[in-house]
Amino acid sequence: MSTTRRDLQFTILAAIAAFGTYTCMYAFRKGITAATFEGMEYWGVSYKIWLVNLQVFGYALSKLIGIKVVSEAVRHLRGWYILGLVSFAGLTLVGFALVPPPYNMFFFFLNGLPLGMIYGLVLGFLEGRRQTDILVAALTASFIFASGFVKTIGLYVMQNWGVSEFYMPMVTAGLFIPAIAVFLTMLMRLPAPNAEDEALRMVRVPMNREDRHKFVQTFYRGVVLFIIGYVLLTILRDFRDNFGREIFQEQGINNPVVFSRVETPIALGILIMLGLLIRVKDNFRAFTIVNGITFLGVLLAVGATALFQAKLIQVEFWMLCVGAGMYLGYVPANGIYFDRIIGAFRYPGTVGFIVTLADTWGYMGSFGLQLYKNFGQADISYTTFLIYAVYVMLGGYGILVLLTYRYFQKRFIQLALATKK
Repeated sequence: MSTTRRDLQFTILAAIAAFGTYTCMYAFRKGITAATFEGMEYWGVSYKIWLVNLQVFGYALSKLIGIKVVSEAVRHLRGWYILGLVSFAGLTLVGFALVPPPYNMFFFFLNGLPLGMIYGLVLGFLEGRRQTDILVAALTASFIFASGFVKTIGLYVMQNWGVSEFYMPMVTAGLFIPAIAVFLTMLMRLPAPNAEDEALRMVRVPMNREDRHKFVQTFYRGVVLFIIGYVLLTILRDFRDNFGREIFQEQGINNPVVFSRVETPIALGILIMLGLLIRVKDNFRAFTIVNGITFLGVLLAVGATALFQAKLIQVEFWMLCVGAGMYLGYVPANGIYFDRIIGAFRYPGTVGFIVTLADTWGYMGSFGLQLYKNFGQADISYTTFLIYAVYVMLGGYGILVLLTYRYFQKRFIQLALATKK
């Protein structure tokens, strides 16, 4: 078999394995977003809001734990970690179904607690390769696609099988158990990066506490600017994802297919666009292109929001444009961004560390926003809140993108001059 054909075969299998594994994980986490629990309140707060907040808090704590677990995980144990974490999450959905409310709310805190580490563990199988750009694009496209797909499945089992909102998350996750077994096995059988991968993208090694501290010190200003921007992006993305059904309902749309109709084109478009980066061998040039794509995404989302406010476009197209613009930044930030930086600066380490570190702050921010919306601005509609969030958070993120890029550009120029000397 020729090298080109072998590389293509590997790329397809690895992309399918990563996409499938993470899509299935979403079934264990996001089924709850298809439910509304209409009319249910405890202590003056919507029952669903309690569930979403508790899950996000657990997910944020999971990211905090994952800074150590993900960055120190050795290759041959990553798959077993994923299996154990997903299995635990599945058991929490059983508990949620069987224990009566409001006592079952705590199971959604437990549900989020293991799942926040999955992304970094899956990413560990993909980073540091010639094909990493397209593989990370496939991995992150999964949570764009899966977000709508899982909601569609959840609504379907409730509307067509007569499953209650309490049992629906468990049933939805159960449907994905055979698939995750297949995809995770494929992922665990992927070969390690070869010598050519390491020459182009730098060797990837586990990072202990001292290594993590040194990395942050080396790129301190860039890391801080990146994380602040990532927090804004995560808050916006999580709000749109968790309350997408409520936004469509406010606009008179209750068709379960709408989620797949909006999210699937976004996933395919971003997969194709970012997958083309595989052709760019020069790491800093690719990093520059990624920043350009990200900024265009900001302009797309903000522009579409202005058109929606002016009633020039419908809600479905607006949600598609906001999602596309947001994910044009969110997808690269979840792997490609720092994978190219590590390659450009020839810095040994693992992208999983910085992504999990950023995610920790991102989901803490998301948890804070949920509290603000639900307790500080409870009377504002979900649609109006998202409009303001796009202007403030995505607009702020666009400014931070420019500042962060300028920092790394200066550092790269300094490195190039020092190398010449």
